[in-house]
Amino acid sequence: MALPNVLHAVCIPFPAQSHIKGMLKLAKLLHHRGFHITFVNTEFNHKRLLKARALNSLDGLPDFQFKTIPDGLPPSDPDATQDISSLFDSSTKNFLGPFRDLLAKLNHASTAASSNVLPVTCIIGDAFLTFTTTAAEELGIPVVLFSTVSASRYMAYKQYRPLMERGLTPLKDASCLTNGYLHTIIDWIPGMKDMRLRDLPSLVRTMDPNDALFGFAMGEAERGSKASAIIFHTFHELEQNVLDALSSMLPRVYAIGPLELLLKQLTDDHLKSIGASLWKEEHECLEWLNSKEPNSVVYVNFGSITVMTPQQLVEFSWGLANSNHSFLWIIRPDLVVGESAILPPEFVAETKERGLIASWCPQEQVLNHPSTAGFLTHCGWNSTLESLSSGSTHALLAILC
Repeated sequence: MALPNVLHAVCIPFPAQSHIKGMLKLAKLLHHRGFHITFVNTEFNHKRLLKARALNSLDGLPDFQFKTIPDGLPPSDPDATQDISSLFDSSTKNFLGPFRDLLAKLNHASTAASSNVLPVTCIIGDAFLTFTTTAAEELGIPVVLFSTVSASRYMAYKQYRPLMERGLTPLKDASCLTNGYLHTIIDWIPGMKDMRLRDLPSLVRTMDPNDALFGFAMGEAERGSKASAIIFHTFHELEQNVLDALSSMLPRVYAIGPLELLLKQLTDDHLKSIGASLWKEEHECLEWLNSKEPNSVVYVNFGSITVMTPQQLVEFSWGLANSNHSFLWIIRPDLVVGESAILPPEFVAETKERGLIASWCPQEQVLNHPSTAGFLTHCGWNSTLESLSSGSTHALLAILC
């Protein structure tokens, strides 16, 4: 079958900050190569993007449009990340119908004589939205899954069922967390040598045989083989053994990262205004960084989902204070569980000359700033690759979860 002159890709990320950001970077690269793009967010996140970036930020281009589908969840705080468990559950139960309807509307619009909408020729779906394989099969078009997590993490998810079958998870009781059980050697995962149970994604530590998050990750990884291909936000030299192993398990496997480094090579100014931040970015922090010496500031950001208790916040704040380093610390409005983030007055007084706290920031610009010496974060893979592809001298990654 001959390919159309212009390809129209419908891109749909999992509705969370890092997934949206990664997918948008990929969409920009595809658009640069001549694709028409329809980028699909949930209605909830679309409103947050508009609020954070101003109304004209999503106007896009004639061949780069944004559409929405409902997420099937009840109303929640419009400035906070939705409950991740509820999102996982709703994505498997409620997304396919509205997404199928959207594809039909796009294809119907393409038949109008005056329309500049092209028929959908392929789907780029998040690796954790495998319902897209069903929609693509119904239309007879290719579907490529995009994994914003590392190839190693994806491989670990594919081992969840074997781990259950071998009786290694779920844990029998809480004592397994402290009695050395997590040091059990896992020596049979393709491409991943010298692993221990504790080295695998933390969902293996569940004690619930019906853990919904565990089941979601396991199921989505297993259904990945239904896609035409899977692309990973990584690069071959970083995860060669795992990528080679996955190539024998999946139809086609490609490594395409770091996306940020690829985007830097583009000169399409008209794409730069299209952003993906769900919180308003505080650009004032860049002026503060300008006042600091090169390679002197630690950038601290626990991502868009991680939460902590007030006690953990205080303990971490004193760790920063006692480090005697200058720091830029991102504290989201919803970082502390159920409460406002209140720091001890003594901490504020002690660090006022060398610390700055913001609610969100333009991360790529911070990482590329000459003053940024290191990056302290959670285990977010997109953030890791951004630090590796930035101008930061040191990619200081602390894995805290």
